[in-house]
Amino acid sequence: MNLSTIKSPGVYINEINAFPNAVVPIATAVPAFIGYTPQAMYEGKSYTNVPTKITSFADFETIFCYPNPAPPADAAKQYKPQYYLVKQDSKPEKGDYLMIAGDYYSIVPDPNSIYYLYNSVKLFYNNGGGDAYIVSVGTYGPLSGTPMAPGDQIVNPNVQVNDLTNGLGYLKNEQEPTMYICPEATLLSVDNNAALMQEMLLQSSTMQTAVSIFDVIGGRNPDPIKYMDDITAFRNGTGSNGLDYGTSYYPFIGTTIMQGSDIDYTNLFGGDLKQLEPLLSPASSPNEVVKTIISNIENPPGDPLTVSQYNNSLITASPEYSMIINTVLADANILPPSGGMAGVITKTDNEVGPWQAPANTSIVGAVGLPIKLSEAQQGDLNVDAISGKAINAIRFFNGLGILVWGARTLDANSLDWRYLSVRRTMNFLEQSCKLAANAYVFEPNTKNTWEAVKAMIGGFLNDIWKQGGLQGASAADAFSVECGLGTTMTSEDILKGFMNVTIKVAVVRPAEFIVLTFQQQMAKSS
Repeated sequence: MNLSTIKSPGVYINEINAFPNAVVPIATAVPAFIGYTPQAMYEGKSYTNVPTKITSFADFETIFCYPNPAPPADAAKQYKPQYYLVKQDSKPEKGDYLMIAGDYYSIVPDPNSIYYLYNSVKLFYNNGGGDAYIVSVGTYGPLSGTPMAPGDQIVNPNVQVNDLTNGLGYLKNEQEPTMYICPEATLLSVDNNAALMQEMLLQSSTMQTAVSIFDVIGGRNPDPIKYMDDITAFRNGTGSNGLDYGTSYYPFIGTTIMQGSDIDYTNLFGGDLKQLEPLLSPASSPNEVVKTIISNIENPPGDPLTVSQYNNSLITASPEYSMIINTVLADANILPPSGGMAGVITKTDNEVGPWQAPANTSIVGAVGLPIKLSEAQQGDLNVDAISGKAINAIRFFNGLGILVWGARTLDANSLDWRYLSVRRTMNFLEQSCKLAANAYVFEPNTKNTWEAVKAMIGGFLNDIWKQGGLQGASAADAFSVECGLGTTMTSEDILKGFMNVTIKVAVVRPAEFIVLTFQQQMAKSS
């Protein structure tokens, strides 16, 4: 109460706050997905290049997916990759293949039809995802109408580095996202992917609010002998700036995100049944039931069946068709792990906190790996003496299944920023304290304000220490907060309007290497 404002006699009450302001912890696991969506329109408004917050997969479907037609029609297909069966003279050395009627056929996609964001968002929510941002940089582009060469890396010309870079730029005005993810970055050329990754690291380190999660080109179909060439290309492409704000995972994962109903004859040969029919009903051994079904599809009767009904009929009538669909489905389900890792990180944060390393845990929906790394092979990924750019491995363990077996940043040679959990914990503490300190901007730069700031931040860090986020036998061992004339500020600082606060924290680090020492001792008498 300002006594100078009292003008009449009477009794006045002056309430004094007994407690300091509290630091409100920021959300730690809010990924921002940047890429291509089926559509980006809701209630007549375009959401292209508009960072949009969603809280569930239903929100994503409402804004960024095609609306479903009225029953009994099939649900709209949100993602429709196109695959071709290309006859080979001998057993293919690379890629998926099938043997039909004694001939080898490579299963290869139309590269223009491959996108990852839709299924990556699904994978995120399957693994415990919550709030997220979507930046749709456009819709799916035109098909090429031709298959790619068997065994080649998929490069989708519809995926443009400028689109993804611009989408990333729109997040500069968003403080809430804590992870940047571009699942379709691996569909760029190596050079364009490198340019995008460097831009993501630069923005992450500049804003100091988010880490970038990368996938490795070549992780989809790695060569069992030369896979390190892909790792070297990745390390060369990330540059040298902001490495402690980046992390990567290898290889891709085989998932169950797409179900049998998501793949049918419309995903084969661009929907051209004339190319499919000879495989299911060859002249040497015709299948009359298959021919009838295909005829009904091409020339629908008065009351035609739905696509799913025709598809089920073909599966029943032709073992070859069922085999083709299953093989294509398995290939379409190979996804970059970044979306799943965003879900794993979210689940770990919700259960423990950002100081818990998101490792030694499974990815829900992961059922296979294109390469099974050994302990020795992971060593080359985990430690790189020259660049220090660690690649976190996803590995298969007998009896345990597929586990995330790494928790490092790209700056693994740094003792300060080697671990992802340390980087994310510091982001969490820094941003939480920064936002709380905004309440004291323009407050008098005096001892009362300094003590209030110290009490506010100290109370917050004490809570984090009690939760296990800081290490130390006592709170004094875990953190310290200093603010005052002669300790963090000079008289000149005060005249210039600066209030300096120094915060020291002892962040917990993961026990990455557990060494058990065994030593023999002589037998002793009882």
